[in-house]
Amino acid sequence: MAKRPIFTPNFNGFPYVDTLDIEFKWHPGFAKSQLQKSIASLHAAAEKLNKISPILEISSKSTSRLGVSLSAFNLSLKTPNGQRMSVECAYQGSKVFENGGPYHELYSVSSLEAKTDDRLSNSGNLVAFNFCGEDFPTEPKTAFYDWLYLTGLYQKKRDFVKELEVFQGFSDIVFNPNRSINCQARAAALFVSLSKNGLIDEQIFRDQDYYLALITGKDEPPPTESLPRQLTLPL
Repeated sequence: MAKRPIFTPNFNGFPYVDTLDIEFKWHPGFAKSQLQKSIASLHAAAEKLNKISPILEISSKSTSRLGVSLSAFNLSLKTPNGQRMSVECAYQGSKVFENGGPYHELYSVSSLEAKTDDRLSNSGNLVAFNFCGEDFPTEPKTAFYDWLYLTGLYQKKRDFVKELEVFQGFSDIVFNPNRSINCQARAAALFVSLSKNGLIDEQIFRDQDYYLALITGKDEPPPTESLPRQLTLPL
């Protein structure tokens, strides 16, 4: 047996995403066929125990075309200078460490190359992120990754939003919260929740302070006129 989280949108407001740890039968092995058996087992357990259905697996191991395309390895975003990169490359290439980075050249390599670049584990502690000339903090821990993922989805909203809204939950079979922090399935649930709450708009992507206030549950995000226009992403 194993446990994996299912992320569900919370339409009642902050914290916007609920996490349910589901125990299910794990099928040993990391071959795609074995992982897909584990995905099916996880989804069946979530439906039986928590009445959550349908669930979308978001990873390269998903049996759904949509789930594969929304993997951070595949979902892309476009920067103001016209450069297109995967969410994974944007995240890894924006890391700033005590002894190096950001390694912006990772923006133009494959997602796998970006994630496995030796410098990411040999440059000391992570201290910040830098994307499009703008610094982002490391706290809240998932804020920057989620923002990149939300940006990728927002830029493609006509393609994906309606399809995403039919799902009650999202999973990522490889994500283990004991070893990782960021999760593409959680970011997808966050997007659906913010969208349903009427909170997906350009201010999230233009104003970092507004975005951080929103996802940390501050009563009143700073008014638009008091904030600098920090990013100009093609939306």
